[in-house]
Amino acid sequence: MARALTTKTVEALRPDPERRREIPDPALSGLYVVVQPSGAKSWALRYRFAGRPRKLTLGRWPILGLAAARAAATEALEELEAGRDPSAAKQAAKAKTLEAQLSDRDKVKTLFRLYSDRYLANLKSGATPRRELERHVVSRWGDRDIHDIAKRDVIDLLDEIADTGRVVSANRLRTYLSGFMNWCVARDVIDLSPVTGVKAIAKEISRDRVLSDDEIRWLWQACDDIGQPWGPLAKILLLTGQRLREVAEMTNTEISGDAWHLPASRTKNGKAHGVPISSEVHGVLASVARVPSAPGYLFTTTGTSPVSGYTKGHARLIERMAAIATGEAGEPFEIPRWTFHDLRRTAATGMARLGVPVRVTEAVLNHTSGTGGGLVGIYQRHDYGEEKRRALEAWARFVLDLVESKAASNVVHIGARQ
Repeated sequence: MARALTTKTVEALRPDPERRREIPDPALSGLYVVVQPSGAKSWALRYRFAGRPRKLTLGRWPILGLAAARAAATEALEELEAGRDPSAAKQAAKAKTLEAQLSDRDKVKTLFRLYSDRYLANLKSGATPRRELERHVVSRWGDRDIHDIAKRDVIDLLDEIADTGRVVSANRLRTYLSGFMNWCVARDVIDLSPVTGVKAIAKEISRDRVLSDDEIRWLWQACDDIGQPWGPLAKILLLTGQRLREVAEMTNTEISGDAWHLPASRTKNGKAHGVPISSEVHGVLASVARVPSAPGYLFTTTGTSPVSGYTKGHARLIERMAAIATGEAGEPFEIPRWTFHDLRRTAATGMARLGVPVRVTEAVLNHTSGTGGGLVGIYQRHDYGEEKRRALEAWARFVLDLVESKAASNVVHIGARQ
């Protein structure tokens, strides 16, 4: 009687360069180890079903060891004993798996992950479209087949956003979604983008919202009342005039003495930017209770990422401002809508009130348009460091004068307007 196969005997089997070899396992009828001329080995089960010979490949050696091969063969023989063809069952399971893989392949969430990794990740401005698409598109359509997304779906989505008063957000999302769908067209996933022919929800009106002196007072008090992180963050936005993400993602390493150094990778225009820090800004930064953070974020609740949830933070500020204004007026008072970006415009307008030259204000805001464009922008390399410092210090004193209820008419102009 032949001896049962062992792991050592299987390992020792040598290929025949002229033909495939099949060595049976005497311990289990029908089980073979197949040795290809290349030396590759695998397990197979030979059996008869409905009077016809059949073969079931079980797996490759040594990934499928001897004991596992015998177990798989025994399970297949039990299927055969029950009147079922184990090979047909395997093919059906394989087809089902393939169908599921094909289905996942065209899901919105699968394609968006590829779009994000292969396209958005290479864009300096890719974080915003990624965030907005994840928030509004992937969360809603993630498990849907992209071929099922119709123009009507796109219109309904944008209308829902616009109906909440966020017309600009709806228009921006339309642009981001169009980019994603066009990428899918280019990769031959879909024939036509469902965004094709979808017009902007409404014409955007350029915002000119600037907080009044009273609103600045109410905002400052609201910042004190709600505390971290939104209170200090909003104060820094107002006092420096910098962009929301630039402030929200500020790190300890960017602060050196009385200057805040923004690297080119952190600015919208891709140019390094220095922001003088006034004593008032130093005071706000000193009041921030630091959460241990390896990246060094100043405004963080987790320590691993910068503060998020701008909409909720903004809503808290507005709610508290309205309560403060109502208390002063003695009757319900509604604060006209403003955004965090309006604080940047308020700072720029405030500096203009103080007589800060336009070119200096643009330098403070790190603008490359206007008086800093054209030949001036190419050949003028003066960074206006001292002028920026005087402008920001004057603006900070003005804000603190308002907060402390000093007469707003006591304005000291620091230069002629241009």
